[in-house]
Amino acid sequence: MSDASKPRLGRFGTFGRTVTPQQAKDIEALGFGAVWVGGSPPAELAWVEPILEATTTLQVATGIVNIWSAPAEPVAESFHRIEAAYPGRFLLGIGVGHPEAVSQYRKPYQALTDYLDRLDDLDVPANRRVVAALGPRVLGLAAQRSAGAHPYLTTPEHTAQARELIGPSAFLAPEHKVVLTTDSEKARIVGRKALDIYLDLANYRNSWKRLGFTDDDIARPGSDRLVDATVAYGGTDAIAARLTEHLDAGADHLAIQVLTRSDNLVPALAELAEPLGLGR
Repeated sequence: MSDASKPRLGRFGTFGRTVTPQQAKDIEALGFGAVWVGGSPPAELAWVEPILEATTTLQVATGIVNIWSAPAEPVAESFHRIEAAYPGRFLLGIGVGHPEAVSQYRKPYQALTDYLDRLDDLDVPANRRVVAALGPRVLGLAAQRSAGAHPYLTTPEHTAQARELIGPSAFLAPEHKVVLTTDSEKARIVGRKALDIYLDLANYRNSWKRLGFTDDDIARPGSDRLVDATVAYGGTDAIAARLTEHLDAGADHLAIQVLTRSDNLVPALAELAEPLGLGR
């Protein structure tokens, strides 16, 4: 895939479980290029159009549609419906989820390949989809069969390794968590709470081990080293510098997940916009 066909989401986007149309409008005004909506949304993707209707240039991406719970046929129908109404503004992120959470989880690599084959049959363009990928094999598949990869809960070191593996032309959009506080103890409490559910999931544990973290690091509740590597905190300039390390390591775009008590991320994102160089 050439650089010209890469998704254009800007340098920074936001990641959250939900976003209202008004929040999306405010996020766009701050200069963020995309909103990634996490979880495993149903195949109908009915929430996408209201966000796009409320905005003018903002991209919407799924992070991610789960191949086990959202069959390719209705997902493709949703993609084409959204594309017809808002051309070029929706990026379909797909992935296999976690074996611990899916009873029918069998041969995930083959299942993912079959799902991508079906999306091809249903005319969903490869350059308008990305694959959740952590390990080398799925990163390679993402580069070959989609626009690129959307790694979750990683570090700039992972981004550098992923870029080397997938080559210069594939799209790379990792996610990184943020806590807006200069209090390291408070940040680690919030960070550990967010990481807790992932400490038992094999794909994340294996990914962290490939990055050099030890069994002690990834044992519950997670070491300070692990939390500090995966959750950025400090002053806004320090957080911006940490997030920018992903771009320096080869990411095209970074999805920022601000950990707050509120579903409304806009006030926190407003604090980060200027240090990140947005809105200039």
